[in-house]
Amino acid sequence: MFTYPEIDPDIFSIGFLTVRWYGLMYVAGFVLGWILARKRAVRSDSPIKPAQVDDLVFYMMLGVIIGGRVGYCLVYGWDEMARDVLYIFKIWKGGMSFHGGLVGVLTAMWLYGRSLGKTIWQITDFVAPLCPLGLGLGRVGNFINNELWGKPTDVPWGFKIGNEVLHPSQLYEALLEGFVLFVILWLFSARQRPYMAVSAMFLLWYGIFRFFIEFYRVPDAHLSEDAGYLGFGWITMGQVLSAPMILAGLTMLIIAYRNRTPQKEAA
Repeated sequence: MFTYPEIDPDIFSIGFLTVRWYGLMYVAGFVLGWILARKRAVRSDSPIKPAQVDDLVFYMMLGVIIGGRVGYCLVYGWDEMARDVLYIFKIWKGGMSFHGGLVGVLTAMWLYGRSLGKTIWQITDFVAPLCPLGLGLGRVGNFINNELWGKPTDVPWGFKIGNEVLHPSQLYEALLEGFVLFVILWLFSARQRPYMAVSAMFLLWYGIFRFFIEFYRVPDAHLSEDAGYLGFGWITMGQVLSAPMILAGLTMLIIAYRNRTPQKEAA
């Protein structure tokens, strides 16, 4: 058992400016994404040229931040917004939804792809391996913020919070949805794959990992009268949102390998 070290979420303050660990994790994630994008952009099958990487990362940032924040507030943050109408703009307080961020990124990639004459899946096949490390760092930010703890446990790697020992579900997500997913996608995309296959692998494996980790997370109690569970005493909102990702990823993977369309020939 570990004792949570009570990390100060603020790194330092200068006047009205406060730099927080949570925000720094997002910045680090985008920097890593930019570095990896530069590396992938030199490949012969890349739909993105090195000179276009900066614009791509900018679109990704907008999609993640706007989509993630709006998605969180619409699904989980009604109580906070009822108390504070400006809550949706207070990103520094935490509260970002992956599923909202995914919708935001897909929208941003569709718009950016149109400007280049590329399809959305050409762009997301390029982008998918860039995202997991940033997702993992975001969960490390949740750990530092002392939020999104899991259920009570007696496992030796649990963290003592107050009088309870809890699953560090943020770290489970950082490991599986961050590092492990990155390794899977980076190795899978190291060879040329059919059009849409890399995007499919991202949806499939993220959905599987998130669905599994939800068994250890504490659901938002205000989402239902059954302590936050939406059905059968165990189904959570995270699982409801992840199940379609698994089905979509599996369907797209089957289609990709049936068609075996090369990236350069996708229309």
